[in-house]
Amino acid sequence: MASGWRKSLGNVRSVFGNAMGGLRGGSNLASWVVAGTLAYFLWVKPSQELKREQQERAALAAASDRYRYVEKVKPIPDLQETGIIYGNKNKTKNPEI
Repeated sequence: MASGWRKSLGNVRSVFGNAMGGLRGGSNLASWVVAGTLAYFLWVKPSQELKREQQERAALAAASDRYRYVEKVKPIPDLQETGIIYGNKNKTKNPEI
């Protein structure tokens, strides 16, 4: 019985090793590094650059739109909160009892 699970474990390792390209050790690692580098430069980097270019184009289009709304007035602070009305300047919101 002990040899049965060892044989199945060996089969699993064999299938996994063959799925990884049949290479072992340093050559396996080197092949994965090469494949990962190629994938990065052929797929990942171009898609990131395309996305960045699209964002830049959208930002330029938004900046050149003459009809866009731009807030030109500072918001008016609440006079009660700032202490201008009724001398609330040094009081806290939740007084300690």
